[in-house]
Amino acid sequence: MKKLIKLKSKISYGKHYIDKNDNTSVVKSLNSGVLSGGKNIIFFEKKIKEYLKSKYALACSSGTAALHLAFLSLNLKKNDVVILPVINFVAAANILSLMNINFFFADVDKETGQITEKTFKECLKKNNIKKVKVLLTSYMGGNIYNYQHIINLKNKYGFLLLEDACHALGSQYKIKNKYYKIGSCKHADIATFSFHPLKTITTGEGGLVTTNKNHIYKKIKLLRSHGFNYQKKYWNYNLEFSGLNYRMSDINAALGFSQLKKIAFFLKKRYSIAYRYNKGLKNLKYVSLPELQKYSSWHLYIIKIDFKKIKISRNYLIKKLNSINIFPQIHYTPNTNFKKFNKLNKYQFKNAKKYYESCLSLPIYFKYSKKNQEIVIKNLINILS
Repeated sequence: MKKLIKLKSKISYGKHYIDKNDNTSVVKSLNSGVLSGGKNIIFFEKKIKEYLKSKYALACSSGTAALHLAFLSLNLKKNDVVILPVINFVAAANILSLMNINFFFADVDKETGQITEKTFKECLKKNNIKKVKVLLTSYMGGNIYNYQHIINLKNKYGFLLLEDACHALGSQYKIKNKYYKIGSCKHADIATFSFHPLKTITTGEGGLVTTNKNHIYKKIKLLRSHGFNYQKKYWNYNLEFSGLNYRMSDINAALGFSQLKKIAFFLKKRYSIAYRYNKGLKNLKYVSLPELQKYSSWHLYIIKIDFKKIKISRNYLIKKLNSINIFPQIHYTPNTNFKKFNKLNKYQFKNAKKYYESCLSLPIYFKYSKKNQEIVIKNLINILS
């Protein structure tokens, strides 16, 4: 192995970006006299639904809160069935477990980590499922695969489609030669987003639900603020049903609005980083690179490595990279690997196992310099060759 090049500072797999305009927007909000329930929320929701071209957008306190609100709005009953991918962040499974909802994991494509028509049907057959109430999809790293197939399944089985789009703000999909933004809800019932610091844009912590269905919008609007229905007189309100405090603050919304102005620059930079990775790593044997999608948010850049054929372990690779200030990540451990959900590992998720054993997320973020990326690529080539 050639000598590795140590970077001067830590390069993590993701990092937020804040500029002077963001600072100004937040300070202005702090000095406005209104920190919660003010105009910044309304303004941010208006601008983001214009960007996504959805009818409704509701900001909330986190991506997990967005998922919880989405599930609550669907009036799920004890025997209703929800299907979700076994490779995904654990938030959705945790929520469904806490709600005592009947849910099943579906296997995923071994390359993309996403549900396919085949894995959906296998889930139905293995678990003897007759009717599905909700299918939750997720878009690993922000790349969109098999969207038309999911819509075909929706039309055939009549389920509600909930998009866990926390990786995919800015991503687009194609139906009949026309592109739509994820979150437009042109073909889905609800979409949820996260504004965690490592996502496309950040509000510090925050989330969003989009939908085109008025009854879902009305219910989520009440649910995120304890279930209170306020009348024209601010002191006169009624409790419609039990809700929660999932409101976003005006400070977070002010940061989100400022960040949203830069989303085109963020997406362009992330695509250029993915492009350079694909170009620089294309000749590595036993390494599979993601499809270079132009209309992806590129929240993550995930490669697949056949560690058995290279004859090193992933732990060895990560430790070697850590020693030279490069800190990749793994997205994600299959939910059924966790003790909490291990009892649901009744059937083998062969594709998920292959995906998990080979995946590695490389650094990708707005201020990731071309020079540092070239050093990361050289080091990877030196180790993996």
